[in-house]
Amino acid sequence: MAERKLRLGIAGLGRGFTVMLPTLALHPRLDLVAAVDTRPAAGVQFEADFGGTSYTSVEGMCAEADIDAIYVATPHQFHAEHTEIAARAGKHILVEKPMALTISDCTRMMDAAAVAGVHLIVGHSHSFDAPILEARRLIESEKFGPPRLINAMNYTDFIYRPRRPEELDTAQGGGVVFSQAAHQIDIARLLGGGLVETVYATTDNYDAARPTEGVYSAFLKFADGVVATLTYSGYGRFDSDEFTDWLGESGVVKNPANYGSARRALAEIDNMDAEAVLKADRAYGGPKGASPPRALPKNKSHEHFGLFVVSCTRGDIRPGPDGVRVYGNDGIETFTLAPPVVPRSEVIDELYAAVFDDVAPLHSGAWGRATLEVCRAVLQSADEGREVRLNYQVAARAMTGDA
Repeated sequence: MAERKLRLGIAGLGRGFTVMLPTLALHPRLDLVAAVDTRPAAGVQFEADFGGTSYTSVEGMCAEADIDAIYVATPHQFHAEHTEIAARAGKHILVEKPMALTISDCTRMMDAAAVAGVHLIVGHSHSFDAPILEARRLIESEKFGPPRLINAMNYTDFIYRPRRPEELDTAQGGGVVFSQAAHQIDIARLLGGGLVETVYATTDNYDAARPTEGVYSAFLKFADGVVATLTYSGYGRFDSDEFTDWLGESGVVKNPANYGSARRALAEIDNMDAEAVLKADRAYGGPKGASPPRALPKNKSHEHFGLFVVSCTRGDIRPGPDGVRVYGNDGIETFTLAPPVVPRSEVIDELYAAVFDDVAPLHSGAWGRATLEVCRAVLQSADEGREVRLNYQVAARAMTGDA
């Protein structure tokens, strides 16, 4: 008997969907049957690529489509509204990070899911990546002692990728904190146990033409004494993929000779309207947009989000694109992971287990709200110049044994 497939509807065929496209196209447990987008061309391509039905509203898709769950990949400011619509229709929900823009919206989403009796999962963040999950399992094994210090850094060209105006407005969810710290903080919370007590942070804007924060540095104190220092820059100069032998965030080899290409592409246009057109052209359904792959690229490694080192009392743990290395007193131990068969399969596996086996998700609504709380604390601390205490943190669910 063939394994049951999860019938998924997509709310938003933009950047989040495009990044997840290889996963959605290749995962054997998944069937894409419906989608919503404001761009007619995206709906037309979805129907051609997947044989599903495109709709003009989330309400219409929820009312008419035969789906088990909805992937909410609309812009950040619409996550709460679209999650509530899905929950009221009795659909399980996978919502893109950040979960929302405010704590109150996160709570609304959680309440809606609880009332409807459906699961709410927040992702993709890079804490779903197999090497991060393996690092967490090694920490839980206690073989290397408890974690005490986490260091993370990532340098990318995020600020110079084509943007809509609201993506450069922090108040509307723009900038590196909502979009990128959501990855880095989620990983740090998972590796550190989840319970961040306080945050002290700085942010800055190095380019007035891109009016949002492009860098941050944050110091997180956890309830059990773990501390984490997180640094991110999106200004397209130093590229921290140099530390992973030029394996990019997606796990594919990148060419360092393309240094500065994002900045050069923007230099060829002179206004935000033209930039929005460039972004739309590259989006799914656009003339330069992606199509579903038929197979993984050759030599595909696991995805990553820059450098992470977790210092435990008896070893330093470093997850990377091909597995996890542990630097101990007497040598280096390598825990190699097989290459991914489907990229980001862990996201769909977690959703599938929740929907069909009622397995409590690791990346629940409460977990996503706690990560957003840290993101907002980064902005608040930088604005007010003080340490910020947190109130909505939750512990990471155990991944090994019966704990």
